[in-house]
Amino acid sequence: MPAPAPEQLRKTIESLYRSESGRVLATLVRLLGDLDLAEEAMHEAFAAALEFWSQTGIPDKPRPWLISTARFKAIDGIRRRARFNGAQRDLAAHMESRVDAFGGTEETGDEEIEDDRLRLIFTCCHPALPPEGQVALTLREICGLTTEEIARAFLVSPAALAQRIVRAKAKIRETPIPYEVPAPQELPERLDAVLQVIYLVFNEGYSATAGTEVTRAGITGEAIRLGRLLAGLQPEPEVIGLLALMLLQESRRAARASPAGELILLEHQDRALWNREQIAEGVGLVEKALSSRRFGPYTLQAAIAAVHAEAESTAATDWRQIVALYNQLVRIHPSPVAYLNRAVAIAMCDGPEAGLAHIDALLEHGELANYYLAHSARAELYRRLGRTAEARASYERALALTQQEPERQFLQERIRRLK
Repeated sequence: MPAPAPEQLRKTIESLYRSESGRVLATLVRLLGDLDLAEEAMHEAFAAALEFWSQTGIPDKPRPWLISTARFKAIDGIRRRARFNGAQRDLAAHMESRVDAFGGTEETGDEEIEDDRLRLIFTCCHPALPPEGQVALTLREICGLTTEEIARAFLVSPAALAQRIVRAKAKIRETPIPYEVPAPQELPERLDAVLQVIYLVFNEGYSATAGTEVTRAGITGEAIRLGRLLAGLQPEPEVIGLLALMLLQESRRAARASPAGELILLEHQDRALWNREQIAEGVGLVEKALSSRRFGPYTLQAAIAAVHAEAESTAATDWRQIVALYNQLVRIHPSPVAYLNRAVAIAMCDGPEAGLAHIDALLEHGELANYYLAHSARAELYRRLGRTAEARASYERALALTQQEPERQFLQERIRRLK
């Protein structure tokens, strides 16, 4: 393959990092046995790719090239340190002896890579780590999200998020936490953190916190694939429910933005563009999870998504059923966002004033003060009531809180129409 232009190569490597870094890192952790060493070696390999591929062209199979290069980078680093440390010499010799078994630049099998990723997910979500550290570390190391993206998802500063990751990695190293999938009897208690991680990854792709795209199909596809892996490993109702929820939400992706990249709200979406295959699979999974009578918040959210998916239009949607499902959801798993979504559903049933009262109460409580969708929903209800000044103020507050360009354009257009 001919050598690409520098700018094209840089973009290709950035895309590869986003799509492949989680798989590369997971395999390196298995091969090297150390998360910090694996991460350092992976970054060196991507830097080497920028240099070598500019001369040789991009290999047909970049992932095994990156894994092989990273592994040799790690061995070289240990060799240098081994001059001063006998234990490092033993480690370098051990890793060198396995290079031939790895197969040089031949690709590790897909099944083995998936096993690697599951092991690393459960390591990052070990109960010895604090919950916020579990989620942040897994998003960073498994899925390749940047510290800034994760910080926005958690509504914390990048510096605070980085400290969570540093502390979690130190805990893995010092405990030490094994790199393995838990035994069957340990698995149920370990699932909650893993499910939370997968859904946060999905949400980052489904409604990107920043950038020029409404959705990022690569990230949502990654989360769905992780959900399928987990459902195969542990087909518990909530695992099935989460997979159903992601499929049902993903089914609307093609209709959520115009060809020009403009955001399209649910009520204005062309439902002919919804993916009926994903809807059918998602509805089937919801029914399976609900029939177990052991479902939780993910299954209830999937049931709400199924009501939307099966409706012919916004007007034909069974909003009473959606409110009833939200009532169940906030009873078993209360959260500010669930209460916000319930308020919007109440507005569809009982009118904008009823919904507005619930949103105002949520904002007064303070937890959603910096959540742009709360202010955007409030603005929509003010607009429907003809209260233009309040609608404009809420739209402007939402605009100040979002960094996603299509969302900003949508809000700016709403403000222009009010004027």
